[in-house]
Amino acid sequence: MNVKLRLKSLITVLISISFCFFVGANAEQNNGTAPEATKAEAKLSFRDIPILEKAFIDPTPMDRKDGVLVGKLGVDGGNKNMIVKLAKEIADGKHGKFDSLLISHKGKLLFESYYNRGRINLPHPQASATKAYTGLALGRAIQLGYLTMADLDKPLVSFLKDLDPAKFVEGAELITLNKALNMSSGIRITSEQKKEINKNPEQLKGQREVQAWLEHSAPITAESQSFKYGSDASLVMQVIDAVVPGTAKSFIKNELLNKMDITNYRWPTNVNGLPQAGSRTSITSRDMLKWGKLAINKGKWNGEQLIPENFISKATSSNIYTGDDDIYGGGKDVSNIGYSSFWWNANLKYGNKSYFTPNAQGGGGQYIILVEELDLMVVVTALDNDNTTLQITAERILPAFIK
Repeated sequence: MNVKLRLKSLITVLISISFCFFVGANAEQNNGTAPEATKAEAKLSFRDIPILEKAFIDPTPMDRKDGVLVGKLGVDGGNKNMIVKLAKEIADGKHGKFDSLLISHKGKLLFESYYNRGRINLPHPQASATKAYTGLALGRAIQLGYLTMADLDKPLVSFLKDLDPAKFVEGAELITLNKALNMSSGIRITSEQKKEINKNPEQLKGQREVQAWLEHSAPITAESQSFKYGSDASLVMQVIDAVVPGTAKSFIKNELLNKMDITNYRWPTNVNGLPQAGSRTSITSRDMLKWGKLAINKGKWNGEQLIPENFISKATSSNIYTGDDDIYGGGKDVSNIGYSSFWWNANLKYGNKSYFTPNAQGGGGQYIILVEELDLMVVVTALDNDNTTLQITAERILPAFIK
């Protein structure tokens, strides 16, 4: 019996040593620092970035003086072996094509890893995760008094003074900011109509984009105002631009990005001349953590209330059920998938307990996942990944942080 116990202990020690060696070898490939894009690489399109020769896996992230607090996985929280094992599997391609995986717990970044095209200093395409940032920009406008929470239920067109209501389809007044935030504007335009509208981009500048949509849409009714994933974020950006001083672009830069010390990003302009509202931004993985921190801290940033707490609660506590648990990041331990104010949400199950989990998502695999009950945040970037990140979080990351 003693021989068996000694053998078991020896195996445990060897496994632990192998984990430490693997992590150390990966961390040392860049002198202990995460891989960075060169100036030449930073000018390339993201898909042209060279693939990393080795994954970088670090359970003791470096303090880069970038506003991200750091700690040590296994010391400040979490099970180090469990997370490193998952990271090694990701590096071996067993879970798809990840570009980064970062984990923050109780306000500290405890784990940081990069794969494939991921680089610590390279903004990653965000796809529809952009919508969550647009929603928070609207929240900032409310915090500063340019709108109120009550305004969310007023007709959206009442904020856009350059429109001609006489040409609207029936029911245009039913569209509110809340409806747009929940992908329920009710605007229905065929693909043929969109092609025709887009033939003349000059006719879509400024609020003329909204005018075109409200002239060509089918009538807007209570039935059509059901959840339908589409271009409603552009309506919200139009309102932001209409109510804030200056432009939406300068407002977002000065009132959100600068305050969170986010300077390395891309936020291109849409055909309407406004910042892209629903996709096409690019942000580093560490800066994605900052957006998540703003949300998980109920709109506070370093003690300053940037977004109203009730706006954050609405976005990260409500659940407008989408009706299909097999799409948008489903899995055997993922259920009750919903949507609210440009944030997805779901219940993630581990053992006999479910954890309500708001998350920003971008197609191809960008996630900011908030598990508020555990004070846990998971950031993932990818471009061509299977939509299994929420299931991986439930099955492999939650148990490493549940006591």
